[in-house]
Amino acid sequence: MKHWKTYLVLVLLAIAMLLPLLWLVATALKAPTEDVFGGLGQLLPRQPNLGNFIKVWQDYPFGRYLFNSVVVSSITVAINLFFCALAAYPLARLNFVGRDVTLAAIVATLMIPFQLIMIPLYILAVNLGLRNSYVGIIFPSLASAFGIFLLRQAFQGVPKELEEAARIDGCRELGIWWHIMIPAIRPALVTLAIFVFIGSWSDFLWPLIVLDQPEYYTLPLGVAQLSSALDFDWRLIAAASVIAIAPIIVLFLFVQRYIIPSEASSGVKG
Repeated sequence: MKHWKTYLVLVLLAIAMLLPLLWLVATALKAPTEDVFGGLGQLLPRQPNLGNFIKVWQDYPFGRYLFNSVVVSSITVAINLFFCALAAYPLARLNFVGRDVTLAAIVATLMIPFQLIMIPLYILAVNLGLRNSYVGIIFPSLASAFGIFLLRQAFQGVPKELEEAARIDGCRELGIWWHIMIPAIRPALVTLAIFVFIGSWSDFLWPLIVLDQPEYYTLPLGVAQLSSALDFDWRLIAAASVIAIAPIIVLFLFVQRYIIPSEASSGVKG
């Protein structure tokens, strides 16, 4: 093998990255009598069991936290994809005065940290009556500059021949956007959906600010509350953390086959 050194380095890096996850799962499966910090020699549980998962699920409202996270993340992904695609299309395919300036202004907002706009967003959410609600959690994620820029680049890669053929057939702008452009950039949409879902699912700071009623808590807030309530019982905390990250792994395994190079240009010859 010519590149065995490269493969060896990659394997070592993969092991180093997966080791914390392995420790988390192993800790969640350990019995109360087993040592959590026993080193690599005691990393794997001697008698794996699901008792920690059952205790966390039965003694704490993790079902409610999971439901809240699913609702918030799903709605956030749908709304974000819709608004980002709607904003990116004219920036990529239409000519109008101030287009480049508008794009530059949108991209420039990527340099503004969330902590800088956190207080104005909170004041606006309070004035709109959005505290302690799903809408209040979703509010800052209705659209994103990164999503608009990503989809704009994807729209620019769609062959003009497809757009021109749709215009000849009498299709209007919204029809072209929905029937031609959206299917053509499916890989970019899936990629953006993954980023938005992970960001919404793991968001801790904004829900902590806008919520003070436990019935609206998402999984990150639930895990944090559990950590303080259990006085750092690492087995139960690890079980709760595994419950929190498992849906993200399942989602990625399910949608990764859709992240493929676009075949929009396959029907264009010349």
